[in-house]
Amino acid sequence: MDVIARAWSKAVRTALPGPWRRGLVVRELVGALLIGGLAAPIELVSHTGLALPMSAAAALLFLVRRGIPATALVLTALAGGVGGGTLPLLVCVGWSAGARVRRVGVLAGSFVAGWALMTLFGVLKDAGQVPVDLIVGFSLGGYLLLAVLPALWGRYRAQRRALTDALRERNEQLVREHAMIAHQARLRERHRIAQDMHDSLGHQLALISVHTGALEVDRTLTDRQREAVGVLRLAAVGAMRELREVVGVLHDESTALPPGPGSPSVAGAGVGIGAGAAGAGGVGTGGVDGIEGLVDSSRAAGTPVSLVRDGERRPLAASAGHAAYRVVQEALTNAHKHAPGAPITVALRYEPDALVVEVVNPAAPEPAGVRAGGAAPAVVSGGQGLTGLRERARLVGGMVHAGPTPGAGFRLAAVLPYRGAEGAGAQGVDAGSAAGPEAGAAGRVTDWAVDWAVDGGPGGVPGAVAGAPKRRSPAIGCAVGGAAVLLAVLGLLVWGVIGFVRTAEDSTVKRSVYDSLELGTPEAEVRRQLPPGSDFFLRNLEGSGPTPPAGADCVRFLSDDNGGTAWGEDAVVRFCFKDGVLVEKQHYRVKQ
Repeated sequence: MDVIARAWSKAVRTALPGPWRRGLVVRELVGALLIGGLAAPIELVSHTGLALPMSAAAALLFLVRRGIPATALVLTALAGGVGGGTLPLLVCVGWSAGARVRRVGVLAGSFVAGWALMTLFGVLKDAGQVPVDLIVGFSLGGYLLLAVLPALWGRYRAQRRALTDALRERNEQLVREHAMIAHQARLRERHRIAQDMHDSLGHQLALISVHTGALEVDRTLTDRQREAVGVLRLAAVGAMRELREVVGVLHDESTALPPGPGSPSVAGAGVGIGAGAAGAGGVGTGGVDGIEGLVDSSRAAGTPVSLVRDGERRPLAASAGHAAYRVVQEALTNAHKHAPGAPITVALRYEPDALVVEVVNPAAPEPAGVRAGGAAPAVVSGGQGLTGLRERARLVGGMVHAGPTPGAGFRLAAVLPYRGAEGAGAQGVDAGSAAGPEAGAAGRVTDWAVDWAVDGGPGGVPGAVAGAPKRRSPAIGCAVGGAAVLLAVLGLLVWGVIGFVRTAEDSTVKRSVYDSLELGTPEAEVRRQLPPGSDFFLRNLEGSGPTPPAGADCVRFLSDDNGGTAWGEDAVVRFCFKDGVLVEKQHYRVKQ
């Protein structure tokens, strides 16, 4: 019993899919009552005696058309072949099948099967009364009009709705991607700001710390002056610590989405801030030409720095030159912090395909932090400098190597190609412009997609999506199908009218033929001059007219002599045969 109950429950859920909201329930019940109410009088007019069963079947099929549209279509067409009560329902189930059956093979098969069953039962019901070709023709024409044409319209509406929904989802996705791109741009800008603050301001603060450290051990200063210099040095070290904490926060937030190709270049986008900060301290413009200013600043702080150039100088991309500047700046800053007083060698070697920047310093001449006034504070290190340098070099197609030397010193070297791989044109790109290309493409794709879905599409695809495959509107296919159905129906109507006229001619005897036939003429000769007749027109004439002669076999036809015939009357001729000869002919009128 449980298996039967589950199967029944599943069948009901399949045939009557939810969710059943109040409005849907009311609409379905009203529709079922209307369709069932239309079926009953149609069956009464057709004299089939199936008014009540057809009415109930029509109402039930209307309710299940949403869940099992193909089955409902076939059953409705079958019932339409038995009686005409389900013909209004055929419009509804045709619409539902076209809108809900997704597989084209199933949809076409259900329509073909429905028409075949409708025609078969129509032939079985009216065989002998109506010519088979007329039954087939009118069945096909009516089926195309009542079932196929609504199905095409329903399928167009369903495809248009599905396409619009898909494009709306795509639009929402593009909006989300636009927001993500803008977020990426903001994170990359934070990364750029953090890196420039670290490189430029950190270097300046390191020079301040070195200068104050040198003054602190100057024997010409009084104790009060030395104390003031010590406070200044501690303030510089504290500022460096706070700066690196802020830089660390900015960098950590931006590492959630690292910069990639096409984003504001970390190597190039910092020219404005970095160069401005460097220029404030008199250390150059931020490119290869500014390296000499960095060296001079370090020398002014009391640190022996030598600058060596090797090879024929060649032009560098702006991003590569700025990366070289930052490499030297970071190396000098680290040397000032970790090996104060140690001599530093800066080398620029112009190789055939790349510029090699190398900064080397030995170990400090005395333990770091030892001063006449006591131990110096611990060295402040943000841990972001070398990471930023490697990213800068990567964006221009180069590489950075850093590590200790055999003499307990330190070496920082970078290889920078003359033509940067990426980021050469990224200077001055802000967060808005970083998101611009992608965001603009998203907006253009969205607008084009919605216009195309609703109105059939613009004349051309925007450049942002020029490479995307063009898709045709569902209206084109459905319009072609509808036009084909209408042409087919028109052709069937013309063919039906022609067939109707021919059938009427086959049931009509001309007045001249009637007058030429003499009593006593052999039956075979008379029948050769008479038309074949058709039960469609002549079945209601049986038994009409005066009483025929006893034992005679009579045939009746319509007459083309309608003179004096009133409205609702037909002119009829009757020929009676007995013993193989014509024994009587009559011309009379009967009411239709």
